[in-house]
Amino acid sequence: MRTILSTIALFSLCGLFAQEYVPTHGRELPRGGLLVYPSAEAATAADGGDNRYFTRLTEWNLQGNVFSTDFTVPFAWANRQVLFHLGWASGDYEVRVNGRPAAYNADGNTPAEFNLTKLAKEGRNTLEVIVAQPSPTAPLESWKETPQPAIGKAWVMSQPTLYIRDIVTRTRLAEDGSATAEVAVVLKSNALNPRTSRIHYELLTPTGERAAAGHKDFTLDMRREDTLRFLTRIPTNMLWSADLPTQYTLRLKTQHEGRYVEYLELRPGFRSVEMHDGRMSVNGQPVTLRVREVPASITENEIAALREQGYNTLKLLPGPVPESLLDFCDMQGLYVIAQVPIDTRRSGDSRRRGGNPSNAPEWLGAYLERTENSYHTTKRHPSVVAFSLAEKSANGINLYESYLNMKRFGDTRPFIYPDAGGEWNSDKLALE
Repeated sequence: MRTILSTIALFSLCGLFAQEYVPTHGRELPRGGLLVYPSAEAATAADGGDNRYFTRLTEWNLQGNVFSTDFTVPFAWANRQVLFHLGWASGDYEVRVNGRPAAYNADGNTPAEFNLTKLAKEGRNTLEVIVAQPSPTAPLESWKETPQPAIGKAWVMSQPTLYIRDIVTRTRLAEDGSATAEVAVVLKSNALNPRTSRIHYELLTPTGERAAAGHKDFTLDMRREDTLRFLTRIPTNMLWSADLPTQYTLRLKTQHEGRYVEYLELRPGFRSVEMHDGRMSVNGQPVTLRVREVPASITENEIAALREQGYNTLKLLPGPVPESLLDFCDMQGLYVIAQVPIDTRRSGDSRRRGGNPSNAPEWLGAYLERTENSYHTTKRHPSVVAFSLAEKSANGINLYESYLNMKRFGDTRPFIYPDAGGEWNSDKLALE
């Protein structure tokens, strides 16, 4: 009898410490950081404070593994979208609004946004973030040591029904040495009926001169997307580089029925990255990447010390990456290799059933999601010149498929996996 009871207790404990992987649902498509402002002046100031369309969530109550807070939907947000942004969490998490399930995120390492419009009401609302304990994706996160429930910076924001969803930039060099910059503004509509809005754009040089400007009317059906693209010539001496980290100013505003309904302002840098036999060129000039592997929590003083030692490239360790770190690297002319949050060293190197998750088909969705999240949330930064698919995670079908999936975006930057052991799912990249 004692043996039977011991066996029952063992299986009960296994249930407590092992949870089934739950795929992400209810999350918006990943994008780089975007903040919306009610006026051009507020967008230019970008002081980080609350405004008519943006409220930071700074006071949370924690009970067990449940973070809770209140937020207010003002009347000014009527007929607009209500978005919740969470920078990171210590594990997988569920989002609830007014006691009702809104979404589940299986990757707590990258910034995530959730559309709460259908569940939120005008006035006061309750928001809960329930962090999984233990996390079902713990096998992918060997760098963590029994993390306590924690979450990063959070806010709620309002965008119009037809809104700017993402911004992508690319730069191409011509044979004559001139450069052409392309800016793609991705638009999305959540209206039930066709909706027409006008998108205005203005691109300014660092000295305030207008490099491009214009507008275009878009009509989109429900949940449709379209893209506004414009091109401009960039003098080669105004391209972003480590020696001269030049940044332009991109101003956008959305106009609906004569009223301006959102303003955005960003600081893009334009540069090209090409690969030739494993050597990288930036703006057509060969560069040597002198790499130091660092945690994303590295300070500005620590970065300055590394530069004095001759390092010009930061290869990030797995884990959440603050937008402020990438902004700093953009401004300072540092190269960055972005790291997908996958580290499965605790599972060993075996590719057999029950071995490393990199060769276990049931984990394929998690690998694809994490590589896409890492790519889309960092791709806009000119400092990011390469992407690493995993860290110390053996190899297998999931990393093969992740590599192929990333290649479909047509990005010229390399996707590497240093532990691929010479297999084909890692671009050649010379590092020092």
